[in-house]
Amino acid sequence: MSKLGSLGARLHRGEVGYDFVGKRKIWYGVSILITITAILGLAVRGLNMGIEFQGGAVFTTPKHMTTSVASAESFAEDASGHDAIVQKLGDGSLRIQIAGIDTDKSDAIKDKLATDLKVDSENINADLVGPSWGDQIANKAWQGLAIFMVLVVIYLAIAFEWRMAVAALVALIHDITITTGIYALVGFEVTPGTVIGLLTILGYSLYDTVVVFDSLKEQTKDITKQTRWTFSDVANRSINSTLMRSINTTVVALLPVGGLLFIGGGILGAGMLNDISLSLFVGLAAGAYSSIFIATPLVADLKEREPQMKALKKRVLAKRAQAASEEEQAEARGADLLHDEEPEDAAPAVVGPRNQPASRNRGRGRPSGKRAR
Repeated sequence: MSKLGSLGARLHRGEVGYDFVGKRKIWYGVSILITITAILGLAVRGLNMGIEFQGGAVFTTPKHMTTSVASAESFAEDASGHDAIVQKLGDGSLRIQIAGIDTDKSDAIKDKLATDLKVDSENINADLVGPSWGDQIANKAWQGLAIFMVLVVIYLAIAFEWRMAVAALVALIHDITITTGIYALVGFEVTPGTVIGLLTILGYSLYDTVVVFDSLKEQTKDITKQTRWTFSDVANRSINSTLMRSINTTVVALLPVGGLLFIGGGILGAGMLNDISLSLFVGLAAGAYSSIFIATPLVADLKEREPQMKALKKRVLAKRAQAASEEEQAEARGADLLHDEEPEDAAPAVVGPRNQPASRNRGRGRPSGKRAR
């Protein structure tokens, strides 16, 4: 078995573990700091809403255009008076997106672009999106998100309990805030694909949270009938037992999404992949973080406010204090026994040579070789 697999097995059996719940104030502080940064990004820079939400027009030129992207952006901005996003497609055509313009001005913009690009205006395809349709799409997206949240809370309240539903809702809001804040800071365009990505990562985050909650629910059955573990202790064991599973599924999910974002959107230049891949990449990482560091510790906080759990914690801590006291007394008795085994009337240690030469002792007080009279 590999070292990682061995570690996962030991975590699952409870032989080793990390105190996630005990250090929850650190994780709360980190999440608050990240959330504040995301909110500031939203307030200062705002979201770069796509044409589907703002309304506007998308012009597609003929194939094999020799005009550079930078030149096409300059032409589009001069013709419309608005910022333009230009992408070069695989067949050599240009996709020119201009948001926030009136649809009745699209013909004039199209003719001006045809003149600047030196092509026939009939060969430029124009797709128009009205602002009312964009508002409708935005409202539908918010409605879908709200319905998703309500259904999540109802399901978790029925399957588990309301405290877990509240913790999961807080974790989901945490994930949405961080993901949208990063979109604002990076400046990527928000499209319907972004909304789809958000709903996807919320479902993934919920799945990861439910896995931990299910383990916690099973391990806390009849928890008040014992005095060995508090609810926080069991919650921490639940996190550790599912930790390797959460890490493995997150890494496996992030690898293909990272390929879309960094290789497809970054290296290959497929910018249209960025809108959904960024939301997936950030959301998957944030969802795994919130499941481990936010949702379960928050459930432990809420549960230990109950009178039964308070009483359980008091009994467990009292038993641990008693066990520690008995251990100290046993150590003290052991030390006393060792001290009593030493003989009290032992002769003192002799310093120096024990026997002196006989000639030196006999020669004192009388002449040598003569007998006293």
